[in-house]
Amino acid sequence: MNRFQSVRGFNDILPPDTALWQHLHAVAARTFAAYGYGEIRLPLLEHTALFARSIGEVTDIVEKEMFTFQDREGDSLTLRPEGTASTVRAGLEHGLLHNQQQRLWYAGPMFRHERPQAGRYRQFHQLGAEAYGMAGPDIDVEIIALSARLMRNLGIGGLKLELNSLGSAAARAAYRAALVAFLERHAASLDADSQRRLHTNPLRVLDSKSPQTQAILRDAPTLLDALDAESRAHFEALQQGLSDLGIAYTLNPRLVRGLDYYGRTVFEWTTDRLGAQGTVCAGGRYDGLVEQLGGSPTPAVGWASGVERLLLLMKAQGIAAPDSAVHAYVCTLGEAAQRAAVRLAEQLRDRFPALRLIVNAGGGKLAAQLKRADRSGARLALILGDDEVAAGGVQVKSLRAGTAGPTESPSGQQETLPWTELPRRLAGLLDA
Repeated sequence: MNRFQSVRGFNDILPPDTALWQHLHAVAARTFAAYGYGEIRLPLLEHTALFARSIGEVTDIVEKEMFTFQDREGDSLTLRPEGTASTVRAGLEHGLLHNQQQRLWYAGPMFRHERPQAGRYRQFHQLGAEAYGMAGPDIDVEIIALSARLMRNLGIGGLKLELNSLGSAAARAAYRAALVAFLERHAASLDADSQRRLHTNPLRVLDSKSPQTQAILRDAPTLLDALDAESRAHFEALQQGLSDLGIAYTLNPRLVRGLDYYGRTVFEWTTDRLGAQGTVCAGGRYDGLVEQLGGSPTPAVGWASGVERLLLLMKAQGIAAPDSAVHAYVCTLGEAAQRAAVRLAEQLRDRFPALRLIVNAGGGKLAAQLKRADRSGARLALILGDDEVAAGGVQVKSLRAGTAGPTESPSGQQETLPWTELPRRLAGLLDA
């Protein structure tokens, strides 16, 4: 019988990798809290129409990549491919957006039927930040500064911020017509995807990865040249705000996003250390989305970052999670010692909530238990036999250099301590 394996593109995350995931999420939660953003938790399943209406029916995500099925009632449901549409739906459903300002963040898995590769999976994870009810460039500056601080707090360096403006809907419509007219003159030389998008979603041609298409686009009209006066003033104020904060950026007039709801500000944090998967955080303005999904006109701006790509960057730059090794492993000899060890361990956990302590289970000779203790990564073995229980003591054996006492000592050193002295000994480990 064949053994079961995970579905292609759906990956298990195992220790010790989970320690780095937990570290990343803890840093992100503290960073979001520093800016007053509250967490929103969203369902994995939504009605398919939510994404078709918000993302755009002629986008690659809706056309090719969504996991969509009919449930038993005949409703078309989709595993969420991104978080913004769900956030807007939740905000409207629970009355969070009308005549209010909201700063929200989310984290969790998303799903797209893409070709799996490093940093791009069919189940992937995102962190996202979104701000609603604020129309000025000051909130654009804040949302980008938040993303910059998150990268710094994670220790990630070497990123490049690319910036563009898509302008107003009217400016985009005029630019779209000019771009289509230009591309039609070169249609035969465009790559197949760009030819398909030419009349359905021509702005996405600007994002083509084809070198031949990019060479053609060097002579194409740019969005920045087509900006209306209000969008230009907004974009200039954004640039000034970033300069005031010392956040370096590069203007990229070819930068567009793969979701139809974006307008005005768009940006990406990119890296050259992950091969083709160079974008690690991206976002912008989507002032029309709330109204598009049935709400009142509400300005909005936000971004999302791929957790897997952040982790790949952290590993590439040698960033490790804080030490999560077991502090101590309790070995027992005898029935009375086993029962006493469980009581002692609970008392120690009550006193030291940060203590990571394993009590041996399943019996075994002392040599076998000490091997388990060593494999666990524990710094100390606490050996408790019936004699120690009777005397109210415990043998403390160092398993790692530097843990035998307050000064550096070799592993293997062993001492006997009364139970009353054990908390002081363990406190030294927690302070190390």
